[in-house]
Amino acid sequence: MDDTRRICVSLLGYVTLLFGAVNAFSPADTEFTFLLPAASKECFYQSAVHNGSVEIEYQVIAGAGMDVDFSVVSPQGIHLVSEFRRSDGVHMVEPTEEGDYQICFDNTFSRFSEKMVFFEVILDHPSNDAGADDEWAGLGEPESLLEYKLDDIKESMETVHRRLERSRQMQTFLRAFEARDRNLLEDNLWRVSFWSCINLLVLLSVAFIQVYTLRRLFDDKRRVYT
Repeated sequence: MDDTRRICVSLLGYVTLLFGAVNAFSPADTEFTFLLPAASKECFYQSAVHNGSVEIEYQVIAGAGMDVDFSVVSPQGIHLVSEFRRSDGVHMVEPTEEGDYQICFDNTFSRFSEKMVFFEVILDHPSNDAGADDEWAGLGEPESLLEYKLDDIKESMETVHRRLERSRQMQTFLRAFEARDRNLLEDNLWRVSFWSCINLLVLLSVAFIQVYTLRRLFDDKRRVYT
């Protein structure tokens, strides 16, 4: 009876830890879509901790040219990333310094066209892993629980969660690709429709002119006397 009770208590501890560890292993992420006006520059600030990591993904999903200038500046004012006239990109800053990182999108080279930009910032703090280790260590390892070990369960949970989180991030990025392709398709559809109408009007005008010219050629205005 004591062994059964011990196993039940251990199982309850595992279940509780499964729900609590998800938040501990989850990296913080931020998604944002904004409209970048023509001939302007927008900057965003993201706080980071020491010895962490920051992953930045961006994509231009609407606007003529589908491109912007992109830069990342460290809290010390050092330019870590500088890209020019790009439509998308993925960058990792690791390890990070404590402070605010500056993320800028520049559209000053475009005088008339505004751009719609999507970007995502993923933060990974080392404190998350430390907190998870404390929770696992506090649980302890029970005696003969179906020959499972805490380290094996922890490693499996971390692997599954990392893959699920990466899948979610890829799905978000693919949705941004889909939005960009849809906007490009709609823009091309408008252009094709416009020029098709112009061509149709030209064809009708040419046909009318040809008919009128032929009728004028065969139109005999001389009077016939009988």
